[in-house]
Amino acid sequence: MIQDVKRGTWGSRTGFILAASGSAVGLGNIWGFPTQVGQGGGAAFVIVYLVCVFFVCFPILVAELALGRRTRSSPVGAFSSLSPGSSWWLVGALGVLTGAGILSFYCVIAGWTIAYIGFASTSSFANDPQSVGNFFQTFTNDGLTSMFLALLVLSITAGILLGGVRSGIERVTKALMPSLLLLLVVLAIRAFTLPGSGAGLAYYLRPDFAMLTSIDVFNAALGQAFFSLSLGMGTMITYGSYLRKTDGIASCAAWVVLIDTTIALLAGLIIFPAGFSIPGFDPGSSGPGLIFEVLPRLFATIPGGRLFGSAFFLLLTMAALTSTISLLEVPVSHLVDALQWTRRKAVGIVTFFVFALSIPSALGNGYIDLLTNVPGLNDNFLNLMATVWNNFALPIGGLLIAIFVGWIWTPRQALDELTAHNASFPLPGLWSILIRWICPAAILSIIIASLYGILL
Repeated sequence: MIQDVKRGTWGSRTGFILAASGSAVGLGNIWGFPTQVGQGGGAAFVIVYLVCVFFVCFPILVAELALGRRTRSSPVGAFSSLSPGSSWWLVGALGVLTGAGILSFYCVIAGWTIAYIGFASTSSFANDPQSVGNFFQTFTNDGLTSMFLALLVLSITAGILLGGVRSGIERVTKALMPSLLLLLVVLAIRAFTLPGSGAGLAYYLRPDFAMLTSIDVFNAALGQAFFSLSLGMGTMITYGSYLRKTDGIASCAAWVVLIDTTIALLAGLIIFPAGFSIPGFDPGSSGPGLIFEVLPRLFATIPGGRLFGSAFFLLLTMAALTSTISLLEVPVSHLVDALQWTRRKAVGIVTFFVFALSIPSALGNGYIDLLTNVPGLNDNFLNLMATVWNNFALPIGGLLIAIFVGWIWTPRQALDELTAHNASFPLPGLWSILIRWICPAAILSIIIASLYGILL
């Protein structure tokens, strides 16, 4: 087991909460959650989402934090320590690979947000939808620029990680997270003043309980919650390994869930009021199309659009960085633990590896035909990576973590860690049932739904 003095610990409970919340908050909160709410019945979807968060995702979040703090190790070491001589360490290895795999395409998209800060501030966008769409296509077709921007994101992230847990990750996220929240509130207030904002709010928040009869809504809510909270990839095991024994895991996890959900809801209060002020806005728009094609049309036409637009993409960049920090920290922590490397060496090697892995995603948006239309898949390499890691690796990792804690490590031993130093942990019996039975069954439904969607 690695000594705390070498691995590092969080300097404060607040520092951990903001860092873990930063890991959870990312681009998916800004473009994924609002669209899911709009398509899934408005406020009715939010209810399903909250049920999924507290009865499926929260128990796994708690379990991952407990695994990390008990073993004081990264994912591979955590499973090896609690089940020596078994193959469970492979679950930790999957988490390390998943973190690197997600970061390899995530850094490309994060790089685009940096470029769009400048584009928005100089009004590079034309007014008509076709021109805005063409602008985005032309920009992403330039694979060399996308590579440079991805490297820039990784370099910034690596620089933060070189500072260590307290001076690097904790210090930066303490600055980024309050700034991100403040900027969200300011942008939401500005969005409310736009013409058509009332219709956007009605679309976003009007409950349609008839949608709750569809299993697709449940799977969408659970999938969004699972991805949003950074579960199944070892991030929370790694962050949990830096927790002090005196910090109550349950209360910390509750704060992470609250902050992540609040920011996701606030994002919808920007996207839909702003979107409905654009003639012909499609509320079903999502992903990069929503962020890089739809909203720039708004920024090009409204008073103060340059300031609004550049502030919005600054918000996206901050949200992306809080996630890239945690994604890179997972493999870095593993190399520090397993190979006894210095943090500097681990950060340098992992950053180089992830950048190399990001190149096909950067070049697969029109620059190289083979990567733009992957043979047999009729999709580009970036989307392929997103499907492999987001739709399968994450839920498989989460499923195996729930099984491990529920049946191998056992809830009784986990609860010993959760209640250490007289920490409060309400309803331990309910948590035991959820982690053993409900969580695995719910996550399995996500995996089946993903397979069904591909086979159709």
